[in-house]
Amino acid sequence: MEIIFVVVLVIALALFFDFTNGFHDTANAMATPIATGAIKPKAAVTLAAVLNLVGAFLSTEVAKTISGGIIKEGGGGVQITPDFILAGLIGAIIWNMATWRFGLPSSSSHALFGGLIGAAIVGAGLNSVDFGVFLSKVVIPALAAPIIAGFGAYLCTKLAYAITRRNDDGKTAHRAPFKFGQIFSSSLVALAHGTNDAQKTMGVITLVLVSAGMQAHGTGPHIWVITACALAIALGTYIGGWRIIDTLGTKLTTVKPAQGLSAETSTAAAILASSHLGFALSTTQVASGSVLGSGLGRKGADVQWSTAGRIASGWLLTIPAAAIVGAAAAGIAHFGVVGVLIDTVIAVIAVLWIFLTSRRVEETDLSNFDAVGEAVNIRGRKRKLRKDRNRKRAEAKRAARREAWEEKQKAKQERRASHERKASESEARRSASASVPAGQGDGKSARSDETGDKGDSK
Repeated sequence: MEIIFVVVLVIALALFFDFTNGFHDTANAMATPIATGAIKPKAAVTLAAVLNLVGAFLSTEVAKTISGGIIKEGGGGVQITPDFILAGLIGAIIWNMATWRFGLPSSSSHALFGGLIGAAIVGAGLNSVDFGVFLSKVVIPALAAPIIAGFGAYLCTKLAYAITRRNDDGKTAHRAPFKFGQIFSSSLVALAHGTNDAQKTMGVITLVLVSAGMQAHGTGPHIWVITACALAIALGTYIGGWRIIDTLGTKLTTVKPAQGLSAETSTAAAILASSHLGFALSTTQVASGSVLGSGLGRKGADVQWSTAGRIASGWLLTIPAAAIVGAAAAGIAHFGVVGVLIDTVIAVIAVLWIFLTSRRVEETDLSNFDAVGEAVNIRGRKRKLRKDRNRKRAEAKRAARREAWEEKQKAKQERRASHERKASESEARRSASASVPAGQGDGKSARSDETGDKGDSK
């Protein structure tokens, strides 16, 4: 009964991680087509969710790498128990939510690997991790895939601009097809994202089922596991997509259609090839590398190596940081069911706190492509610049109208005060002129009275 409870809890947390993976990485597929205006944000997010769902059913090689490769289980390997798998998931979820909240460049996939490895080392020792598989199918692909995708995007961008360069008359070829081609290429990236990332959660659920003796060693994920993970990542993509529409629609760096098509095609090719070979890639790193390469392929790009180094350091930090959190959770899990409950309560509180605090922040960078754009010094979006310019013009007009109204009111008050002052002065003059004749008459009568008095005395 106790083991069943832990298995159910692990499956629930794994599906929640799959959900967070969906809204954390929505920008990987749809950032560039939204930036170029090839597709509207709402349509892009809906399309990404559907294709993530479909992509999850295409392959299970990455799931097998996680369930029977990185973490040894059964068949002579070290048996890792479900409670330590739970601890690893908690480490991945907390780190994933924290980086989402603060807009740090990170990888959901590497957070999962780090959390599981840290928990496995604390729970079962160093021998529980197959570092050879980890090196060959995680570390080396993580270093090579972004470089390969970026170089491919660089060459494609150069080729696209060479084909459509200015002719002798100073005119360029028609580049509208690049924008329409982005609809296909971005859809391919969304499909590849579901194929690679959803499998990681399938591998975790399969691992816990094998460790609990509910599934035979060496078998792949069951159909119900594939379906549940596909639905979770698709739902996360759809719901999380609305959270980043503002980022994608207003703050994303400029990516021309030729660049976008090149970046998306390179990203999809790298991810699909890696999924076929069982390499557990970070789609965030591959997509960002492609955008970086396409930016360099466009004339006038200027690399900001300090920013690029900050991005790379954030990615390198993900695995050890998630491993530390997973190891701490595994240490608490040593107390049995009580420790598992404590881990779960801490995880729920941490996730709720991160989510609630994020709602009070007006601007949160949820797309790593902002940082990538800074790294290659790509200009801000024309639509955003035009919007800011129009907003400033409208504010200037409102300020001018208000200033004119205030001046008009001030002039009206001055005229009213002037009229009142003139009226009071006029009233004072009328009063003075009315009082002077009366005084003069009194003087004449007084003099006549004096004359009469004088005559009488004579």
